[in-house]
Amino acid sequence: MQVYSPPLRDMRFVLNELHAGDGFGDLSAFAEITPDLADAVLTEAARICDGVIAPLNRSGDEEGCHFEDGAVRTPAGFKAAWDQFVAAGWNALVLPTQWGGQGLPEALGKLVDEMVCAANVSFSLYPGLTNGAIAAIDGYASDALKATYLPKMVGGEWSGTMCLTEPHCGTDLGLLRTRADPVEDGSYRVSGAKIFISAGEQDLTDNIVHLVLARLPDAPKGVKGISLFLVPKFLPDAQGAWTVRNEARCTAIEHKMGIKASATCQMLFEEATGWLVGEPHRGLEAMFTMMNAERVGVGIQGLGIGEAAYQAAVWYAKDRVQGRSLAGTKHPEMPADPIIVHPDVRRMLLTMRAWNEGCRGIAGWVSRALDAEKHAEDAPTRTRAAEFVALMTPVVKALFTDLGLESASLAVQVYGGHGFIRESGVEQYMRDARIAMLYEGTNGIQALDLVGRKLPANMGRNLRGLFHPISAFIEDNGAYAGLAPFVTGLKRAFEALQGATAMIAERGMRDPEEAGAAATDYLRLMGLVAMAFIFARAVKVSQARLAEGTDDAAFYTAKVQTARFFYDRLLPQATAAFLAIKAGKASTMALDEAAF
Repeated sequence: MQVYSPPLRDMRFVLNELHAGDGFGDLSAFAEITPDLADAVLTEAARICDGVIAPLNRSGDEEGCHFEDGAVRTPAGFKAAWDQFVAAGWNALVLPTQWGGQGLPEALGKLVDEMVCAANVSFSLYPGLTNGAIAAIDGYASDALKATYLPKMVGGEWSGTMCLTEPHCGTDLGLLRTRADPVEDGSYRVSGAKIFISAGEQDLTDNIVHLVLARLPDAPKGVKGISLFLVPKFLPDAQGAWTVRNEARCTAIEHKMGIKASATCQMLFEEATGWLVGEPHRGLEAMFTMMNAERVGVGIQGLGIGEAAYQAAVWYAKDRVQGRSLAGTKHPEMPADPIIVHPDVRRMLLTMRAWNEGCRGIAGWVSRALDAEKHAEDAPTRTRAAEFVALMTPVVKALFTDLGLESASLAVQVYGGHGFIRESGVEQYMRDARIAMLYEGTNGIQALDLVGRKLPANMGRNLRGLFHPISAFIEDNGAYAGLAPFVTGLKRAFEALQGATAMIAERGMRDPEEAGAAATDYLRLMGLVAMAFIFARAVKVSQARLAEGTDDAAFYTAKVQTARFFYDRLLPQATAAFLAIKAGKASTMALDEAAF
């Protein structure tokens, strides 16, 4: 049963308590965002997610999108929900005030994003892609294009897409064939086919602004010859009304495993009118502004689904009676005990809970760095934040989505046979979660990006944003009795990460396949260590609050107990990842291709 209720108490903990002293806070740009104001934003966001967006999750999945004569109709209720969402400004929460946004911090906005994703991940894709397009246009387009398009996009009247993938090329954009021919008036005629375009056509907004990767006639081969173009669905007529249909059309929508209420379109551009964004042949630079923002957003999708799946599983485990506790009957007044008394059910629930709380803590840390990267007053802090974000973006995208699917699968397992039946609602979480491991760069690509680009970048300096705080925490808290088991476990896992990092750097220089073979295990190892650090900090804060005599002892006690489960039952996966990395590429690459 889909019973999502936003976890506001844990969100407040992440926002206000967990990350104090990380060097990314106290930004003057957000001096007016008091805890009370932030709490009011979270509370109101919870209301619209719980009352408006979540009720459309199941019905949207059942109905899906409709395609007829080139037009796409979203499921019943989506248009009304979109209008309400936009009217309240939720789409523009963190967008620039210059274009009509509210300019709130990412640290707050990502928590709201989690709620929207948990309530209805298909719905979340419509504002999410638009915000990414806004970032690319704001960062690279001409002032004229910004003034024309951004106010409408930020206001929610128009939406945006990202058009990269073609039928013959996905990750390898060097194979891209879409072309753009210059016109005397300064515009371009864009021609080509794109696939897997989220919200490429829909009935929520009056116009759709496509950001399209294409090649100019004089473009060099490969990725260095790709440019970015802004191609709207509608163009202005002689009176300035946006009524002229551009030659950018949806030819079909995909029939998918999940996210069925999100329109995934095949797009055809036939000499469509467009304008260059950024410099010629440097389109990937602009597009990756959007891609990196989307990768963090996709990670939040994994977290949101994981939280929704956890809550559904908890509801069922408390409601479903089956068998008796191994320690003796717990509810003699009932014909059987609720299945939450069974150790294996509790193992699954605590695994989901720990993954969610750990990911939420990491997301809060990265979000604070996103804010500091833009708004810190001193250059060293901005640089440190940017390097940390660069390092952690592939981890957030891949780790969170891996764990979101795992949590969704565990929810199905908690339900047993009922979980496999559509009426339970939890099988939808598993179907919806699967795509997040694929789009915006598969998780394998994220792992390769981590070891191939992010580790060696800046002479390895990116690692400092993660390694230095962990090292300092271990050194500063080793003698604190209440933290001893956590510091010990964190130190052991951190040493494994340090050893794996050195190993990959040394082996990878000799043989790139060694780094490639280790990449996925290394990303998981880094994610586990980051999560262990988050839980150790959470325990330190919680134990201090409990010592003070807090009125919220149940919350802080549960936080410590969840951390203990993570350290006892989940963090040992770090050792397995290290051993897999240590084994090298030999067995992975030994089997002859013909033998597969």
